[in-house]
Amino acid sequence: MLLKLLFRNAFRHRLRTLLTIGGIAVAILAFGLLRTVISAWYAGVEASSASRLVTRNAISLIFPLPISYKEKIRSVEGVGVVSYGNWFGGVYIDEKNFFANFAIEPRTYFNLYSEYLLSDDETAAFFRERKACVAGQKLAKRFGWNVGDTITLRGTIFPGNWDFVLRGIYQGKDKTIDDNQFFFHWDYLNETLKKNLPRRADQVGFYMIGLKRPDQAAATSEAVDGLFKNSYAETLTETEKAFQLSFVSMSEAIITVIQLVSYVIIVIIMAVVANTMAMSVRERMGEYAVFKTLGFGRGYLAGLILGESFTLTSLGGLLGIGVTFPIASAFARAVGQFFPVFHVSTETILMDVAAAVIVGVVAAVIPIWRVVQVRIADGLGRIG
Repeated sequence: MLLKLLFRNAFRHRLRTLLTIGGIAVAILAFGLLRTVISAWYAGVEASSASRLVTRNAISLIFPLPISYKEKIRSVEGVGVVSYGNWFGGVYIDEKNFFANFAIEPRTYFNLYSEYLLSDDETAAFFRERKACVAGQKLAKRFGWNVGDTITLRGTIFPGNWDFVLRGIYQGKDKTIDDNQFFFHWDYLNETLKKNLPRRADQVGFYMIGLKRPDQAAATSEAVDGLFKNSYAETLTETEKAFQLSFVSMSEAIITVIQLVSYVIIVIIMAVVANTMAMSVRERMGEYAVFKTLGFGRGYLAGLILGESFTLTSLGGLLGIGVTFPIASAFARAVGQFFPVFHVSTETILMDVAAAVIVGVVAAVIPIWRVVQVRIADGLGRIG
């Protein structure tokens, strides 16, 4: 009976109510999408493993390290697996077809990154063939690639046209894994450089280190960097999470602005709902006075107003959350090259719900205060 009363009160002025619900839905949608963009920005950080370290040149990532460092790093206590690779920076057909592509040591790399799932046959074929490559399923779908296709990348860092044969399409073990990447053999890159650019051969852009125990990260990092201190190519070793955060920090100002905008949206819709509730209560002040005359207490009246506010925000919030998923999927397809991992997380949905609840409570505060404070005589004087 009470729920029926709340709905009748909320929809007494249908046009105003529908516009308010629509405004709440748009606000929750915008809030959810902005929070999803922030989550996508941090996707690499969230997917980082505590048992992996990254070693790069201490000056900058663009400066290489000798391949001879591999055996020295492997000798450090606490190191389980050592892999290595280069950012290739190849272009497929046109510069607009951007995607991450790396030259790697296949066996150790896929040992470290067990979250990249390949079938046994694809794995064997990739390891066996020097010109073989693997691509993520989203990347393969984007360009219509199939296993066995020949793919040509135009080098930007390493000039020339580079031909590869697609031998596998990997999947991420869950939605947080980037499956828009492209991997091929570091040996293929190095052998070609030895022929054409010998001074750039036998160099890597980074080393990936798999730890025997995650709690050894700090000690192992210091030990690795200590090996190459005062050498012509000193190293900086850090956790994979810290390495990923260093990239995110470059765009920290943008992320901060997006966060502020998301909160401003909630404040704006809070004002809209508060105005709707204030108008509704003002129009029915005489009715609340009659309730007081009949003996209904302040708590009951406050519950009616709060319930009406929650009715509006709940309907708008559910509608906004409902449309977030298809719109986020469409957005992901449109900007997949910039946000390889873009999905609405459970945390984002919980934040949407929390935002709707906060709006519902805050919007009802002033109307409740007015009804509680009004005298019966003043309220009855407004009837008619």
